[in-house]
Amino acid sequence: MVAITDDLPLAPRRFSLGSAIRRNPTIAIGAVLLIVLIAIAVVGPYFVGNPLKIAPVNRLRPPSERWWFGTDQFGRDVFARTIYGSRVSLIVGLSVAAISSALGLILGLACGYFRRLDGFVMRIMDGVMAIPSILLAIALITLTRPGLGIVIVAIVIPEVPRVVRVVRAIVLSIRSQPYIESAIAGGTRNAKLLLRHVLPNTLAPLIVQSTYVCASAMLIEAGLSFLGAGVPPEIPSWGNIIAQGRTFFQIAPWTILIPGAFLATTVLAVNLLGDGLRDRLDPRLARRL
Repeated sequence: MVAITDDLPLAPRRFSLGSAIRRNPTIAIGAVLLIVLIAIAVVGPYFVGNPLKIAPVNRLRPPSERWWFGTDQFGRDVFARTIYGSRVSLIVGLSVAAISSALGLILGLACGYFRRLDGFVMRIMDGVMAIPSILLAIALITLTRPGLGIVIVAIVIPEVPRVVRVVRAIVLSIRSQPYIESAIAGGTRNAKLLLRHVLPNTLAPLIVQSTYVCASAMLIEAGLSFLGAGVPPEIPSWGNIIAQGRTFFQIAPWTILIPGAFLATTVLAVNLLGDGLRDRLDPRLARRL
């Protein structure tokens, strides 16, 4: 008799793009939309015309074969201005998400792990969160010269406390675990504990939070540009394109609707990606799915 055992090695699972899309449709849709928009922002300006070229004879022309998105009140090509404006929104959104996530991760780890810093730093974060983000951004921009870098800094400041609170809550829950307390009692160094045990557990929620920060930063930048407190008017952005075309909305609605549709699509793509990542990276939601 030959004994049959169950110790045979399992065949490795083959990766299937179709099955991955079926399991994560929200991530797939958001990622595809975002990749297409990034490709348009990177490659598009090399193939469109000059967004600053003024031609009064062609003012307020409707969309046609010559002007795909029509022209504005100065005869400028709305298609070229919309494509160039995508660069501003994506640069602001991705930069704010990266900077605020990095700063929020450092401060959140310090506040959640070191109790002495917690009270002092979190009171500062609470004070910053009490100020409306768009008002704080307007105040900072009016005190300095308007520019893309100032806009990014002005949006990063109110977004950092939100990331800090998320990371701090996760660190506090991890720090109370028995294996962390036993490691501390055993004399394990704080740096080793933070890097090996605490930091990896914060990355998944941090990635999800950074997507929401990215979408929020794009909307704030568009609002600031619409109010005239964002990037300079000579730099095309979706916010100032909408602001300059609002007077002629009744006779030339394409000057507002088209850049507004691009802004809404970009924010939708980032939010879809964030929702999908939350569903996949949150263990409690993953079990339900």
